[in-house]
Amino acid sequence: MAQTTSRKPAKAAKKGSAKRPAAKKPVLLSGGNPQIAKGDGDAPVQAYIAAMPGWKRDVGRQLDALIVRTVPGVRKAVKWNTPFYGAEDQGGWFVAFHCFTKYVKVTFFRGTSLRPIPPGESKHKEVRYLDVREDDLDEAQFVAWVKQASQLPGEKM
Repeated sequence: MAQTTSRKPAKAAKKGSAKRPAAKKPVLLSGGNPQIAKGDGDAPVQAYIAAMPGWKRDVGRQLDALIVRTVPGVRKAVKWNTPFYGAEDQGGWFVAFHCFTKYVKVTFFRGTSLRPIPPGESKHKEVRYLDVREDDLDEAQFVAWVKQASQLPGEKM
C-alpha cells in the first residue's frame, strides 16, 4: 500500500518580507586592524572607526574629532585599511592612524618637521610615530602636532 503525502502549496513570499542578511562583523586583520574598503570622504573613515575593537574605537573617535576640530574642512579617506587626513591646500596627507594589538599608531608624514618631534622613529626619513595606548593621549600635544602638520606640504599617495 502506497503512502500518500500531503503537500501544502508553498506560500508566496510577501513583498518586503524577505529577511535581511545579518550585519556582518568587520573583518579584523593582524593586531585588530579593521579591514575596510578604500574610499574617499568621511563615511569610510567612520566605518573604520566603528570597526575598531574595544578601547581603540574610543581612541579613534577622539583622534578623528581632534583632527576635524583642529583642521576645519580636512579631507579624509581610507587607504590600505588606514584612515588618512589631508589639507586641501597642501596637496596631500599629513596624518594617519592604524590599529595594532596594544596601541593605535599615529603617523605624521612630515614628523621630523614638527616641534617637539614625535617620539616614534621610522625607517622613512621624515616620518615620525606616536603610539597611543588606552587613556594615554596628550590631547594638547596631539592638537599642536596636527596643527603644525596640516600646514606642511602633504604626502602624495
